[in-house]
Parts: sequence; C-alpha cells; structure tokens
Amino acid sequence: MFDTLTDSFKNAIGKIRFHDDEKALKKATLELKKSLLKADVHHKVVKELTTVIEHETKKSGIGKDNFLRALSSELTNILTVKGNQGFVFASKPPTVVLMIGLQGSGKTTTTGKLAYFLKEQKKKKVLIVAADLQRLAAVEQLRQIADQIEVVLVADENKTAVEVIKMGLKKAEKELYDVVLIDTAGRLAIDDELMDELAEIKKAANPDELFYVADAMTGQDAVRTAQSFKEKIGISGVILSKFDGDSKGGVALGLAQQAGVPLRFIGAGEKMPDLEQFLPDRIVSRLMGAGDIESLAEKTAAVIDEKQAKHLTQKIKKGKFNFNDFLEQMEQMKKLGSMKSLIGMIPGMGAMAKQIGDIDFDNSDEVNRIKALISSMTPKERENPDLLTNSRKRRISKGAGLEQQQVNRILKQFKSAAKMAKKFSGKGGMKQMQDMMAQMPGGGGGGGFKGLPR
Repeated sequence: MFDTLTDSFKNAIGKIRFHDDEKALKKATLELKKSLLKADVHHKVVKELTTVIEHETKKSGIGKDNFLRALSSELTNILTVKGNQGFVFASKPPTVVLMIGLQGSGKTTTTGKLAYFLKEQKKKKVLIVAADLQRLAAVEQLRQIADQIEVVLVADENKTAVEVIKMGLKKAEKELYDVVLIDTAGRLAIDDELMDELAEIKKAANPDELFYVADAMTGQDAVRTAQSFKEKIGISGVILSKFDGDSKGGVALGLAQQAGVPLRFIGAGEKMPDLEQFLPDRIVSRLMGAGDIESLAEKTAAVIDEKQAKHLTQKIKKGKFNFNDFLEQMEQMKKLGSMKSLIGMIPGMGAMAKQIGDIDFDNSDEVNRIKALISSMTPKERENPDLLTNSRKRRISKGAGLEQQQVNRILKQFKSAAKMAKKFSGKGGMKQMQDMMAQMPGGGGGGGFKGLPR
C-alpha cells in the first residue's frame, strides 16, 4: 500500500552519504519533492514537508539519522489532525455512525468491513441499518454482507430512509447493541438533493460519528470531495477505501492536512477483515519500513484463542501436528485478512510483501487441492498422517480428483512444514527463523531504515 512512498524515502535518504554535506541534503530534499509529487501528494503538503525536514536536519546536524528523524517527525505531524483516532465509542451505547460518500466509493462494502472489525476485534454487538434506498440492489448487497459476517441487518425497502433508521435505533436501544452503522445513499456527484437527504438523515440519527468513505483510487478528487462533504454536512473522520489498489499512497498524506479531518481507517484488501485503523505513529512506522508490530499483535490476539494456541504449540513440539490442525489454522488465517498487509506489518519485510503479491485462502488452486485431499481422508487419517499407506493414498487421490504425484507432493510438503515448525518451536527457534529470513531476498536484513526512533 505504501510501496511508492517507502521507496521515495529510501532514495532520498540514500543521497546523504557524509555528515555536514549541504549539497547532499539539497539533493535529498529535491529527490523527496519529486517522488512525493509523483506519488500524488498535494504540492502544498510537499512544499511544507520538505521545507521543515531541511530546516530540522540543518538544525540537528546534516546526516542520515537526523534527516530520518526529521522526516519521521514531520510525517507524524502531518497525519495527526485534531479529532478522534481509530474507533471511539460513545459514553452511552449505542455508538451511532453514519456512513456517507459518493456512489461507487465502496461505502456499502466498507460498512460491512467496519462491522466485522468491531465484532471480531473489539468484541462488540453491532447492528447495520440499510438506509441506502436509492441504488438498485444496495439493500440486497448489504444483506449478503451481513449474512456473511453474521451481523444483524435492519432493512425495509417499502419505508423511507428516515423510517428505517428510526426502526434500527429503536431495536438497538431495546436489544442493547453497542454500535449502529447506518449505510446511506450516495450519488455520482455532490448535489443539493443528496445533501438535503443526508441532512434529514443526520437529524433523525443524531450520530456520534460521520464517516466519509473516499475512494483512494481517485487521488486528489478524494481530498476535494471530502472537503465538500465536511463543509456541507460535516464529517468527523475519513475512511480510505481501495487503498490496496493505490501503490502511490500519497492521497493519505494530503487528506488529513487539506481536509482537516483525521483519517480513521484504510481498506487494505477485498475481504471483510481487510480494514485497518489509521493511527499516525503506526502508519509512519510502516512508511519508514519499520513495520507495525502493535497492529499485528492486536489483529492476531483478537482472532487466535490463547488456550488453543498453547495446545497447538505443544502438539507442534511433540511432532503431532495433523491435518485437522492445518484446516483449523487455515480458517484462522482467513480471519486475519490480506496476507500482503500482514507481512507488511513485520519490520523489514516490506520488500517481501511486494514480492509475494497476495495469497487468497479462498481461491488459491493449491489451497483448494489441499482441502480436497483432506476432505477425502477418514477422520483417523486426518488425525494421524502416518496411517497413509500407498493403497490409502490411491483411494484419497481418486476421491480428491488428484493425480497420485500431486498427493505425494502435498503430503511431502506437509511433513516438511511440520518438521520445520517443530524445529522452530524449540529453544533458539526464533533466532534460527530470523537468520533464515535475513538470507531471503527482501528479507529482514535491509527492509527498514536504520536510526528510526522505535
């Protein structure tokens, strides 16, 4: 997501090779300026950023470390805007959120993603209200999403948007919901009719938050429309959708400062778990190639049960990891969201995240072959892979629709992975893993920036 920006910072820092070299500093700031403009950062933001970095670096003494600190500090300042960060709950539930934006911005999908985030990571009882009665099939789309993530939906196409909202709020209070997310109608452009309808909805809902959903792919247009919505209806935060498709990432830098509204979340992929809180210090850490261990820990802690994890670790140590464990882990991984995004949170692994692209646990041919193979096994075979004789393998290959060679290869890979997991789970395992990663292309050896304050 931040590939272009991170590469820009690396290139700029690479220009400074000696201490007290003013020419090198000029080259670095010029390189940074060009790269940021290419990355779709607004020219006013670029000018302010580079001016401050040059001044602060000179003040501290020209050198890579001081340039890096000035860059990190100023990026944090730009991204930190007055207002809430992440998701803030009202003092008295339910917390009511209006989801607003233009048609095609990904508002309905983002509503589902936010509901999933609140349900899975924050363990809250969430209600979705379908108040977009303008777009054909909007209610049906939301109904499918609500079913998928197992969240209750309030919808009635025969009523007005205001009537549906009142129904939803009444239900939320009566049944003690923690959060109500209201998906509203959008249009292809900002017009009086849209704003009048939103004003009426805002009055009926009396929301705690108004989240404007902006399409990151529209670049500077996203900034302009956010400003318009802020002036005409008021917004308390922005969610950047489709951010995974925008490798430039510059719009994130401009939005906060120009619109004067904090960025609250970013859409990091197509799946429901692919929504991340936009917390300035953590985002800057990722921009600088230093990862985001805090967000990664929060994501995994919300999905992985501690008792189950300990039990699995013991099985791995004893070499008892089986196919049922594998399937269970695959389901857990799906809940974590985009693999590319997760790897990007690990310090020094940004380059590897770029190389692997993304692994789709639902649609990967390899994963589907493994699932078919396991489905063709008996319960005893799943529990004990050592039972798989040649005759059993032949039966399994027929049941899974796979060639015998494919079955043998998958089983061999499974055994190798189980052995490696057992090796790394012992004493010194983490050190061995780090050493291995450091030797891989784009691994932990050179992905981040030295000298970055952690």
